[in-house]
Amino acid sequence: MPSEVNHVLEFPGGYTRSVGPVIGRFLTELRDGRLVGVRTEAGRVLFPPLEYDPDTGDAVTEEFVEVGPAGTVESWSWVAEPLGSHPLDRPFAWALIKPDGADTAFVHALDVGVHERGAEPPKRLRTGMRVRPKYRAERTGSIADIEAFQPEVTMITSPTRLEFELKPGRALERFFEGMAEGRILGHKCEICGKVTVPMKGLCPKDGVPTSQEVEVADTGTVTTFAVNNLPDPRAPQVPFVSAYVLLDGADIAMLTLVAGIDADKVRMGMRVKAVWKPREEWGATIQNIRWFEPSGEDDVSFEAIQEYM
Repeated sequence: MPSEVNHVLEFPGGYTRSVGPVIGRFLTELRDGRLVGVRTEAGRVLFPPLEYDPDTGDAVTEEFVEVGPAGTVESWSWVAEPLGSHPLDRPFAWALIKPDGADTAFVHALDVGVHERGAEPPKRLRTGMRVRPKYRAERTGSIADIEAFQPEVTMITSPTRLEFELKPGRALERFFEGMAEGRILGHKCEICGKVTVPMKGLCPKDGVPTSQEVEVADTGTVTTFAVNNLPDPRAPQVPFVSAYVLLDGADIAMLTLVAGIDADKVRMGMRVKAVWKPREEWGATIQNIRWFEPSGEDDVSFEAIQEYM
């Protein structure tokens, strides 16, 4: 049997052909960073332009219409392992994209910022995604003048930092003094008898000044909570839980972190206890308590905490 023989068909210097007035106009505009389609007698805008209406076979009009540059992904196919002949050397999608103002779509590479070969398509890649072309710095009048399409920017992360000094009033200053001693202090109202933590010097129910100090426990009950999926330097992990905890002896729930348990297992009525930082790290701050974690006690009934929610 004869061995296999590789054959190569090649046009030295490339295959040269005339593009005509319709495709020529399209490629010239593309070289200049614009997308144009052509209108048919029926009013449809074909992109890329064709010389004849594919529905009727009639010649198109001489009316060129600028479309895009933004467009919508109508379908896509993921390429996890690009070949040497592909337009990108990292994972991308072949996407069917319809530019704004056009009635037809075309296929081009869609770069969604994935760099690890073999990676799965990201969740944000979807039909209906809004995209824009990324042009090459040097263009020659070819569909390859568009390096790829990229998703429109829909979200940004801006570094945010605000520094300020808070001068506590007498009540809050006294509360911080207690925290420096490992004590959680509240104020008891002489009218309603409710204990407010942290102490404010004023009863939120009766609006009267308060001065009677009450030390409450560092154990309590979760009344309401929220699961957070954005990082927080105070939290041990993501997702984490921020919760209102009604301390034993208090009548106002305090906002704090809950850890030491999976976020999806936190529940209303769960009993928790404070996790204090090492004594040498204490200061006059509520952050002496790192967070609260389950105490192992039985849950409190909804009826017992519903008025504090």
